[in-house]
Amino acid sequence: MRPLGQGIYLIVDPGGRSRSWLINELEAVIRAGAGLVQLRDKSPWNSESRDFAEQILEICRETRVPLIVNDDPARAQALGADGVHLGREDPGVGSARARLGDQAIIGVSAYADPERGRAAARAGADYVAFGSLYASPTKPQAARFPLECLREARQSIDIPLCAIGGIRPDNARPVIEAGADWLAVISGVWDAANPVQAMRDFAHAFNPDAESGSRPERG
Repeated sequence: MRPLGQGIYLIVDPGGRSRSWLINELEAVIRAGAGLVQLRDKSPWNSESRDFAEQILEICRETRVPLIVNDDPARAQALGADGVHLGREDPGVGSARARLGDQAIIGVSAYADPERGRAAARAGADYVAFGSLYASPTKPQAARFPLECLREARQSIDIPLCAIGGIRPDNARPVIEAGADWLAVISGVWDAANPVQAMRDFAHAFNPDAESGSRPERG
């Protein structure tokens, strides 16, 4: 397992977005402040989706940022990614660890359920994700996980916490102060008029006294 530190967790989701546009923007957006990247591609694993994934992996290797694959340990293994993020319907932490190895980054969605987060930590997850913190355009029906619940979860979970759901540069700082180590962002970057500047603004939330655009330390 790797020490993860803290920072911005950029999710690359081609649903409703041009794959070529995402690839063209990705390197600059990562260099503006991302510390982790997740590929969230719900399409079948075919030549098109694999080519897209391999291009993302190449950019992540060039920028020295780990790539996590959403949902599918087998796809993560086939790609040679750095880890996997597991949801409620996916294989468990132990199964993913056996497939991907001790150095893989394994994250688990705890949704709005602190006990699921604690169970994931006991099972050996590297981080757990809670949300939706705010109203989310990506998952508008997701249960909300208010800041006070995040503060309580922080008291009982000793691995990094990731917050997701409706996080934007202008509401990010309270989430960090409530105990989030990582901010997972999708629409807050990709739907912005200037994705690179949006990432800079997110990174600045971790270091409000630092010069805007510097990447947070990742440990």
